[in-house]
Amino acid sequence: HRNLHSFPTRRCSDLEQYERRIQTVCLFILSVVAVTVALSWLKPVLIPFVLAVFLVIGLSVLVDVQTRYLRMPRLPAIFIALVVTLVVLACLAALVSQSVTQLTTNADLYGQRVVDLADKAAKVLPLEKMGINPETMGHPLSYVNVGTIRNMLVNTTNSILGVLSKGMLVLIFVCFLLFGSHQSKGPIEDVRDELELRIKRYIITKVLISITTGVLVGAILYFLGIELALGFGLLAFLLNFIPSIGSVIATILPLPMVLLSPDITVTTAVLAIALPGGLQFLVGNVIEPKIMGQSLDLHPVVILLALMFWGMLWGILGMFLAVPITAIMKILFERTEFTQPLAHLMAGRLDIFTKKI
Repeated sequence: HRNLHSFPTRRCSDLEQYERRIQTVCLFILSVVAVTVALSWLKPVLIPFVLAVFLVIGLSVLVDVQTRYLRMPRLPAIFIALVVTLVVLACLAALVSQSVTQLTTNADLYGQRVVDLADKAAKVLPLEKMGINPETMGHPLSYVNVGTIRNMLVNTTNSILGVLSKGMLVLIFVCFLLFGSHQSKGPIEDVRDELELRIKRYIITKVLISITTGVLVGAILYFLGIELALGFGLLAFLLNFIPSIGSVIATILPLPMVLLSPDITVTTAVLAIALPGGLQFLVGNVIEPKIMGQSLDLHPVVILLALMFWGMLWGILGMFLAVPITAIMKILFERTEFTQPLAHLMAGRLDIFTKKI
């Protein structure tokens, strides 16, 4: 008789628990949508701030080296780290400006080279069988307005200057974060220390690998006589921060310059694409996984989805920040019982779900 009375009670409690889970999941989905809209709307402010946070994490390594090994006070160490950062950024800006200026100066030559390549292609390809007149193949290209190319390059320069102007806001955030940081103990600080440790390891390793990749790519293109070799080395350094996609883009970027250079032989052109491509493949698939290991504990599919999501929200800068931001989200998900399954899913540990089933 007691079991008959307790059965409806148990059934009601299970139903209430099931409804609460549905409500929690629905609230979580609505929260994700609201946060995504807020991230897109606050992009002009959040991008400089997030960049400043990761830059501070990277600069803290330089500050710690000065304070720990050189016995330097913290304030002078921060000042030296900021000066070093400004010098590096100034050198990168000068290199970009020089490359853009060289492109603008040689715009007429590149336009004529496009017409010459079209004429050569018309002589080699069987265009008559395809119903195309070879003599008129390059005729439309001769009317290409070189001013259009110049305007495109000028717009590129203005975009770069816009990024540099945002750099001042990033620098202001960096100064406040560095000079306003303090050490304290507690559960929140423990989570912060774990986040900082993992991201710091990722940033240091990624920067060293990217510098090595950029220097080697620039050196290969320079010795092969490719124009803008240093600029392509800089792009290889920057694009290496974008997993998978960045290495492919860095390999393809020199291709137009190789085709537009009149003095480049076929062997040199093949080497200019094959050697950097082989280097990118070796670094991205052999060296980097062995060095970094499972420091961030993220599945490759999750990294690819993160690149698509943050790239859609914040553009190219979002793709640069996608991996560390996703790693931070995973660490935070591990701290809460409700979101722990998401953390396991981001790590690719699907066997946990099968065990529960």
